[in-house]
Amino acid sequence: MLPTTEDFEKFIRFKFDIAIKEGKDYIDIVSGDIHRELGEYAGENHRMPCCCDAMYSLMKSDDIIIDAPKKGKGATLKIRYKL
Repeated sequence: MLPTTEDFEKFIRFKFDIAIKEGKDYIDIVSGDIHRELGEYAGENHRMPCCCDAMYSLMKSDDIIIDAPKKGKGATLKIRYKL
């Protein structure tokens, strides 16, 4: 079964929880890495747009886009989330 935007959001929040428990102030998330860890990437039916949508939806005002593809969604999207 292909991951949904909600699946990506849950997985990213799980990553936040781990980083908080480790005492980190921020975490850098790269869409390609998250998608590979959750599964179904890099096949024909990948869900990269859903992964990027999830990443953007979890941003707060003090989070930073470190790198983004020209169209905004792709495997190189990198966001620094303040924890």
